Amino acid sequence: QVQVAESGGGSVRAGESLTLSCEASGTTYGSTCMGWFRQFPGKEREGVAVVNTNGGITSYSESVKGRFTFAQGNPENTALLLQMNSLKPEDTALYFCVVRLDALYGFGCSLHNPAAYPYWGQGTQVTVSS
Repeated sequence: QVQVAESGGGSVRAGESLTLSCEASGTTYGSTCMGWFRQFPGKEREGVAVVNTNGGITSYSESVKGRFTFAQGNPENTALLLQMNSLKPEDTALYFCVVRLDALYGFGCSLHNPAAYPYWGQGTQVTVSS
């Protein structure tokens, strides 16, 4: 049974940074697609950043490219960090960690299809004030 838990959300001012953490139990870091989707009030969920942990291929949305970056979360390779720099008010959203177990070496993970990820965390709120 895969369980996904996020932490690290909060309230910051524009230009500041936050680090989100995602820990997935019941899986192996080295063989998954993991990443983050976010949801604005009244809108569909959108992909932010995903990584194939079996090879390290990453994908970032255009809106966060150059500001957000992944880091490995722990020596056991079961956690993933998202470093979010230069935050903007338009980054304010509920952020979800997502996991898919069948990542293949050399392939990217889907950034545009939430249905591709069967395992989701409960979400962590990020609020950026101007």
